[in-house]
Amino acid sequence: MNRRDFLKLSVGTVATAALSSRANAQGGVNEIRIGYQKNGVLVITRQQAALEKHFGPQGIEVKWVEFSSGPPMMEAMNVGSVDYGAVGDSPPVFAQAAGAAIVYAAGQPITNGQGILVPKDSPIHSIAALKGKRIGFTKGSSAHNIVVQTLEKASLTYADITPVYLTPPDAGPAFANGSIDAWSIWDPYFAIGESKQQGRILINAHEITKSNSFYIANRDFARNHGTILQEIIEVTTSTAAWAEAHRDEVAKSLAAVTGIPLDIQTIAANRSAFRVGPITDDIIATQQGVADRFYKLGLIPKPIAIRDIVWRSSTAT
Repeated sequence: MNRRDFLKLSVGTVATAALSSRANAQGGVNEIRIGYQKNGVLVITRQQAALEKHFGPQGIEVKWVEFSSGPPMMEAMNVGSVDYGAVGDSPPVFAQAAGAAIVYAAGQPITNGQGILVPKDSPIHSIAALKGKRIGFTKGSSAHNIVVQTLEKASLTYADITPVYLTPPDAGPAFANGSIDAWSIWDPYFAIGESKQQGRILINAHEITKSNSFYIANRDFARNHGTILQEIIEVTTSTAAWAEAHRDEVAKSLAAVTGIPLDIQTIAANRSAFRVGPITDDIIATQQGVADRFYKLGLIPKPIAIRDIVWRSSTAT
């Protein structure tokens, strides 16, 4: 992917770039900007005002910036409009290949809540039947990786399908009206597709591959404010531990912040994994496999080494 293609993924970035500066005259921080989507631990963190409670006494304000998917968040982070955010496995791969100023700060396993949907009455009942079909997904997202690995499982190639690059808000209507034959997507849109648009699960992602989601930080923010970044991760980790034990309340939090109905967020919350931890060698190896696969397919312009942009806290033991 060249620079121009990468920039095309950054819908909404201009608006986020208008956020106020966080640096004060002493070189400290008076504002941190958090990128989030309509799912996961950061939504709960926002609803509970956990970061505000932690950083308020330090005189640091928290700003929240919502994104429909990971790729535009990565571009916003690259230009310094976002300091920290959560994405799936593919957005940071595309971003690193484009030279974005990002680092991996923490990781989280994905055990459920994403996959490929087909219409309820679709004749597609196997992966092999995807050949020649129009599959909708967000370019450069975790859903992109699921498509690639699902095709491999059936000995199909990327050229065997017609990719239709759509953001989740656009893909939902396209799926509902039959403009696409299948939809690769994550929760809560995955649950919406099942419950509201009569979708049938063709494959769950966990049946295809092991995958992770990530907490990503702007490289300069991580370099210059490592202590604050470590505190953000600790608050995120604490919220995640609470979420694992309080799924009913998680669903209410997700619904309250996102506006997505409680029944949908209940489905998403009950099948989500919330645990947050460091970037381990196993996570690096899994993510390197994603990067190598995308390079082999010509989806990124050069090989990359995931380990090169893994942030290590100076306080880590």
